[in-house]
Amino acid sequence: MASIPNLLGMARILMTPVVMVLVLVNARPSHATAAAILFVLAAGTDFLDGYFARRWKVGTIVGTFIDSIADKVLVTGALLALVSVDRVSVWAALIIIVRELLVMTLRGLVAIEGHVVKPSLMGKLKANAQYLAIVLAILRPFQPIGPLYLDQWVMWLAVLLTIASGWGYMRAFGAIARKVDE
Repeated sequence: MASIPNLLGMARILMTPVVMVLVLVNARPSHATAAAILFVLAAGTDFLDGYFARRWKVGTIVGTFIDSIADKVLVTGALLALVSVDRVSVWAALIIIVRELLVMTLRGLVAIEGHVVKPSLMGKLKANAQYLAIVLAILRPFQPIGPLYLDQWVMWLAVLLTIASGWGYMRAFGAIARKVDE
């Protein structure tokens, strides 16, 4: 039987294409608003699934995998749609997506060896910055601040946090690899 946390992760995956379509057909302000609201709801499931899994003690390896995949699908889908409508730099999206795929791959490899790398505080800050940057990019509610819009400044902050958290995970994976080799 599926648990509520796992269903929330699956809902996040299913909401992603709808967010993407709403971003891509951004013909009216109502589409951007609907995309932003749906994205916030989807991102909110990221917090709720972990909360419920811990509170009800129903966390599983499969649930952790679904949560991780759902996060990557949501962020990647939103970034690809935003790149398509020229709201996000291809370079920012590439850095974020490559880091997400790399960390997910390494997590899978260390899981095969029976190890778990838990989410870090930097990883959580990174996720929040990415979510905020994406919502701001969907809405773009402000005029430029210097050479960039507010969403672009926040996106580059998210990129920096993405690199920093990726570095932290690489160090953690390296420590696990050294233990396995011993």
